[in-house]
Amino acid sequence: MFAKGQTVIQLMEQLAPKHVAMEGDKIGLQLGTLQKEIKQVLVALDVNDEVVEEAIRLGADLIIAHHAIIFRPLAQIATDTPAGRLYEKLIKHDIAVYISHTNLDVTEGGMNDWMAEALGIDGSDSLEDVHTDKLFKLVVFVPKDHHRKVLDAVLNAGAGWIGNYSHCSFNIEGYGTFKPGEGTDPYIGEPGKLELAQEMRIETIVPNSIRNKVIQAMLKNHPYEEVAYDLYPVDLKGRTFGLGRVGKLKEPVTLGAFAERVKQELDVPFVRVVGDPDKIIRKAAVIGGSGGKYWRSAQFRGADVLVTGDVDYHTAQDALAAGISFIDPGHNAEKIMKRKVADWLAGKLAEQKSDTKVTASEVNTEVFTFR
Repeated sequence: MFAKGQTVIQLMEQLAPKHVAMEGDKIGLQLGTLQKEIKQVLVALDVNDEVVEEAIRLGADLIIAHHAIIFRPLAQIATDTPAGRLYEKLIKHDIAVYISHTNLDVTEGGMNDWMAEALGIDGSDSLEDVHTDKLFKLVVFVPKDHHRKVLDAVLNAGAGWIGNYSHCSFNIEGYGTFKPGEGTDPYIGEPGKLELAQEMRIETIVPNSIRNKVIQAMLKNHPYEEVAYDLYPVDLKGRTFGLGRVGKLKEPVTLGAFAERVKQELDVPFVRVVGDPDKIIRKAAVIGGSGGKYWRSAQFRGADVLVTGDVDYHTAQDALAAGISFIDPGHNAEKIMKRKVADWLAGKLAEQKSDTKVTASEVNTEVFTFR
């Protein structure tokens, strides 16, 4: 059985939730429909004509890409322009395009973690915070014989995390009163009669990002027709998502040697290096894409070098004068996401016993060559 398009994207958004993306980022479904079966998914960094031809050869119904194909509102789609021809080809072959950009960058186990891991950067600190999940206190009243069922449901849905401790809750025994009205079918008591019921009060923490999921799990497992529960906003800091990663290297290396590692591990034909090649690198930062403007954040966190793409001349001058180096592997170094996303998504679909296949694009979308 093939997965529906919405199912594939729901899985993808487990890895890269949309709510953690930077404000204004062009993510989500950009072309086509998800209201169909998906036999083949193609994961790509960019969507150009070669990638679309690859998708057609594979029989792909959906392309999941990192870089958007639509950046600003369209006034028209002229099919005699390069962009218009691309959209036309995708529509004619019924290929949907879904974009996962800064949400894939900042999420735990996403782009920046993959790049940090590849380069041997030992640490999970972010360079720049992007999103902090708001927290709520969930309080629900449950008959004693359903206490454990409801408690397990909300905790297994993701509630109850405090730092690195999971399944945190507080439970109090007490008595609740209610009088079922006319036409009700109460789990306990009779219509028109005041009831005094032995109940348990469950309290736990719920992040805003999974609030609906937790509430639905609670309602599904609660025996009452009308469930008594409250959600209180709490003034506590939830999980924070950020751009870039910074941490120590397992062993100090020279800038020149680290540049060779970047070149090899990110599979790029060249890197640009700013700084003395004999400089010792003990702590490094990395950010996918165009992250040159974050060099001050990297330096503030003690990094000796920032690995990122598209560094401009004056930014390089300013950073060098301040004492921090750059290694620029280009924007295309983000191609590391193709295999990582494809393997992750294929694993999730296999768990659901889906026949939908996922393939990493083999098209090289690097636009620069050096002579």
